[in-house]
Amino acid sequence: MTNRKQTSLRLFKEFSARKATAIAATVLTSVLLAACGGGGDSAVDAATAKDAVPESTAKAATSTSIFYGMNGRNTNGGAYDSTAVATQLAQLKDLGASIYRNDVYNLASAKVVAKIAQTMAASGVTVYPVIMLGTGYSTEQNAYNAGYTLGQQVAGTYKYKYYEVANELEAQALKGNVDGTNWTHYNNQPFVIARGVIRGLIAGVKSVDSSAKIIVNGTWLHYSFFQMLMDGSQPDGTHGHPTVNWDITAWHWYSNQGDMTHACGGTGCYDMLSVLHSFGKPVWINEFGVRPNYGTDQQIASYMAGNQMMAQFQSVASKYNIQSIQAFELYDDNEGAFGLMKSDGQTPKDAYWAYKNFVASHPM
Repeated sequence: MTNRKQTSLRLFKEFSARKATAIAATVLTSVLLAACGGGGDSAVDAATAKDAVPESTAKAATSTSIFYGMNGRNTNGGAYDSTAVATQLAQLKDLGASIYRNDVYNLASAKVVAKIAQTMAASGVTVYPVIMLGTGYSTEQNAYNAGYTLGQQVAGTYKYKYYEVANELEAQALKGNVDGTNWTHYNNQPFVIARGVIRGLIAGVKSVDSSAKIIVNGTWLHYSFFQMLMDGSQPDGTHGHPTVNWDITAWHWYSNQGDMTHACGGTGCYDMLSVLHSFGKPVWINEFGVRPNYGTDQQIASYMAGNQMMAQFQSVASKYNIQSIQAFELYDDNEGAFGLMKSDGQTPKDAYWAYKNFVASHPM
């Protein structure tokens, strides 16, 4: 996922979680055959005003597995706005996806995702936020303060099980086109600011929800950034700085990056799954996808389910403690034609069937 600008949020009409769930059951059998939802029911307002933050554990899921998941962008417009949440839920369940990652940028977008999360939790799909905050701050303390405020706001809208803090901030600290496998590959000031953002987001979330599971993420070979976070060092060679602890290490991987167990850059070739496993935390691949320019829809579908993507991740899951893999993304949108469905929110692409068939034949 690249850094994204938030598009205008649409106003959501009130619609009870019970009604959304009932509709989802009906839509599940018909969503791929006819248009469902539309402007008036484009999203649900499943949470009415309550004294306490609603909890994701309020209703028991039918399955505890979160191995197969999906990315959505319900605060970014396009098909996500024009497609009812009940329809999205039915599509996810048809695919066999049980966890749904969505961006939040501010309090308004956090409220949108919170309502979706409560609706989907009733049907066994776990929604969690990736809290998007950049590095445009002058000091680590300013970055920390901004992160703390946003983390508090997000955690205050809904009690998620998982919170992902920021998105690929390590890439913003790189010294140009380098691998990111050594501390010398990073600029000090952007690293320090990124550390402040991540620390602040974690502290803000934890101030509201002490039981929260924290996810950090990176991509390509940029693992030295996270080693520095863990040991309190930074790119200027100094030590003794604040350390960062998290619960799950997430990584992003796309077709142009090749084999994740043998990824080759300027400094050599690396088994990135082994590197991530060495951090001692569960591993999620919470963005995987095929670049739209890879080939035809059928070629893209074959790659997605093939032995450098889903088939590989599933086959080595126990070896590397991979707990979840999440495709990018449900619908084509302004990010590009990455979707398993077209930008109308209704039409499946070849990748939809490839994903669905793989999940059905490889239960986890």
